[in-house]
Amino acid sequence: MLRRTLFTLHLNPKKKVVVLGSGWGGFNFVKRIDMNKFDVSLVSPTNHFLFTPLLPSCAVGTLEFRAIQEPVRTIPGLQYYQGKAMTYCPDTRKIICRDIFKEKDFELDYDFLIVTCGSKTSDFNTPGVMEREGNDVLFLKHLHHARQVRNRILECFERAAIPSTSEADRARLLSFVVVGGGPTSCEFVGELYDFISEDCGRWYPDLKSKTRVTLVEAGSQILGSFHKNLSNYVVKRFKNRKIDVKIGTAVTKIEGNSAHLSDGGKLPFGMMVWSAGLQPTKFINSLDFEKGPTGRILTDSHLRVKGNERVFAFGDCAVMEDQPLPPIAQAALQEAKYLAKKFNACQPGFGPLSDEGKKPFSYMSLGSMAMLGGWRAVADFSHVGSPGKQSNIGSVTGKTAFLLWRTAYWGRQVSLVNKILIPMYWFKAWLFGRDISRF
Repeated sequence: MLRRTLFTLHLNPKKKVVVLGSGWGGFNFVKRIDMNKFDVSLVSPTNHFLFTPLLPSCAVGTLEFRAIQEPVRTIPGLQYYQGKAMTYCPDTRKIICRDIFKEKDFELDYDFLIVTCGSKTSDFNTPGVMEREGNDVLFLKHLHHARQVRNRILECFERAAIPSTSEADRARLLSFVVVGGGPTSCEFVGELYDFISEDCGRWYPDLKSKTRVTLVEAGSQILGSFHKNLSNYVVKRFKNRKIDVKIGTAVTKIEGNSAHLSDGGKLPFGMMVWSAGLQPTKFINSLDFEKGPTGRILTDSHLRVKGNERVFAFGDCAVMEDQPLPPIAQAALQEAKYLAKKFNACQPGFGPLSDEGKKPFSYMSLGSMAMLGGWRAVADFSHVGSPGKQSNIGSVTGKTAFLLWRTAYWGRQVSLVNKILIPMYWFKAWLFGRDISRF
């Protein structure tokens, strides 16, 4: 029996699958692919999967950083390399990568390439954004961004508390601006307001009344993918909490310590969180693949890159030509499950994956949710189901939606450890308050 097994492995060695990216797409794909059938390597500059919907909570200390990440090396049988993909060599079936430590290049051979590189924050070429990024203008997409945001908030309060600070500087330092009206921005605004009113207000009582939170959205409504009624509910909720909401207003440039707005206004700030949109990464831009209007890689309905039978792409970096989906977590997760199942169904020794007799990918919308702070949230179930078969189940607001939001995201956690840690941190923040240490 052993001799027969060794002979079979010699004739049909495991196919090499190289996965680029450890986000929602890449991480969930390698978790589900059969390591007994495939030799799987993953390349990513981050050695963990980040549960992005809870990132705004980490930015203010409602949750701690390690509670929303999962190390990729915990996946049995996976070979992981901490680096970045640099060059795609289709003729030799190689990917040239560069480690993030000494920036030395290394090569990986592949039989199949899975591109799930995600995306990066777009500044829309707004003058001053990239020049100030990491200082008083911060993004909110990765774990280190959340740490930067938390430290900057506390720095602003500590500097404002110094007696020699002028009233003008104090007002600027305590002005917090969030650019973008999507779920991440709205959830961060809610968390930020709770942090300021409940925690900073307790430890900096003289400064609480001087703080200002402003949300700036260039579009005609915030939460643009949600039902209009829910968007109006969120605006009303924010205004009741003294949060300034500017709709139909864009930031045209950042100069000095102020944001210049399209309505002619000028908004001084101590911290700006820029979460206004996404754009392809440098590596995706370098690929000579057919791209969609926004620069995402075009694929067929089986997630195969057009004209490349051994290359697949999905998630934020790719879009299906006949079923364009938004760059959201639930789409990448479903695509990862679909493609892993397709690979696992293959027999040893197969060549390029055949689509014959295989069902194309079909997206199943599960609805959308956003947390607003103050134990409130919104949940939109007006377009639940597959395209052409969607149902309007309705919407939920307030505390019921908040309970749904927490239950859903708690249930999505990968490890038992985080399923234990997250409720503990929620309870700790409610009972004892959030941590205001700056380190």
